[in-house]
Amino acid sequence: MNHGDDTETSRHDGTTSRYDGATERVFAARPPERGGSLARTWWGRAWLAALEDGALDGAQVRAGRRLARAGAVGAVSVRPGRVTAVVRDRDGTGQRADVLLAELSQGQWDRLLDLAVERSGDVAALLDGEMPPQLVEDAATAGIDLLPGLGELEASCGCGAWDHCGHTAALCYQVARLLDDDPFVLLLLRGRSPRAVLDDLQARGTAAAAPEPAVARPRRNGVDAAQAYAAVRPPLPAPPELPGQPGLPPSLDAETPPAAGVDPTALEFLAARTADEAHRMLAEALGGSTHACVELTAGQDAVRLAAGLAGTPRAFRTAVGQRLATGSGRTRDGLASAVRAWRYGGAAALSVLEEEWAVEGEAWARARSALESAWEDDERPVLRVRGNRWTVAGTSCQLRLDRDGRWWPYRKERGRWAPAGDAARDPATALATAMSFGDGEGDAQV
Repeated sequence: MNHGDDTETSRHDGTTSRYDGATERVFAARPPERGGSLARTWWGRAWLAALEDGALDGAQVRAGRRLARAGAVGAVSVRPGRVTAVVRDRDGTGQRADVLLAELSQGQWDRLLDLAVERSGDVAALLDGEMPPQLVEDAATAGIDLLPGLGELEASCGCGAWDHCGHTAALCYQVARLLDDDPFVLLLLRGRSPRAVLDDLQARGTAAAAPEPAVARPRRNGVDAAQAYAAVRPPLPAPPELPGQPGLPPSLDAETPPAAGVDPTALEFLAARTADEAHRMLAEALGGSTHACVELTAGQDAVRLAAGLAGTPRAFRTAVGQRLATGSGRTRDGLASAVRAWRYGGAAALSVLEEEWAVEGEAWARARSALESAWEDDERPVLRVRGNRWTVAGTSCQLRLDRDGRWWPYRKERGRWAPAGDAARDPATALATAMSFGDGEGDAQV
């Protein structure tokens, strides 16, 4: 791919313009960002992981994060293969920063769009500002890396740095914010404008709906195989349509008293949750999903069921929640914290809440390196470590490391540690999430 400089336009009003034969989108500069994560979505965090895991100098990445938070990144130009902005240092000096990403080939685009058109939900998700995980996974299986991987974000800056400097790192952090709002920015970087993608998807959908022309098959001695098969086995019926909502389980309200040890309230709840799960599995099957089910322990399944109590009547929620807490060996408050963790990250987040383990060997070396590169020496908080838990001295914040190397934010509430947000690869991002966690975001009521 040619990454040479092109003729730039002077439009910085956020509109779409033509850029030397390829579509360009220009996004206005953003105000400073105080606290919180610079990437909210999973695809925005994946973009930052490509920067943070691939940069050779962690200090430059930290400097870029500070510049991005300070609002030092000017208007951002996005076009196929390149994103550009002027980034100003603290003294006001501006440097042109470019980040390059390889465009997809014509063959890769054809395969990607064929995958997207097979499921209308993927297109709807993109239009709604979401990046469908299944599309990314299916594309990777087909040999197409939609999100950037380690070392794919190439840097070019007017300051002369040969790897990522503070200016290009700041630009990457700003792009993560743009991706949060509009995943089509990533598709444009990979080589196609939003309009071109949608037009191509519409054309493919129309072609798929058109009847196939009859094709004469060559005949040889004997019977045509397709005709023989159709004669002994009729075509399968069309798949069933997905019901608009889960089915209603039968009512257990009867004059006959329940048998000893049988709780009708609990049975009604389990029947309703089973109907919800069956509806979800049917939706995945009709959509072509092949996700394998993860087998949960009894304690994890109790938390999953408790997470489904939201929106149910208070008396019902109290009765079933108490049974789930008792059955899983938890207190009511403990179950509420477990439900909050589950909503942040399922079984993985629940393990971080309830398991403490010794960080040793290679895991310790990686954790120590991440903590040292996350802050400048004069900004690094004082951390007290016990197992996989780092508590920030003088605050009610804590970082917990999971076995995949991700950092989870925690805050102390009413004398106990509680989850405070999604995991992050960068401990500074996780700590910022913990610091900005609102007091009103308490445990789920179960």
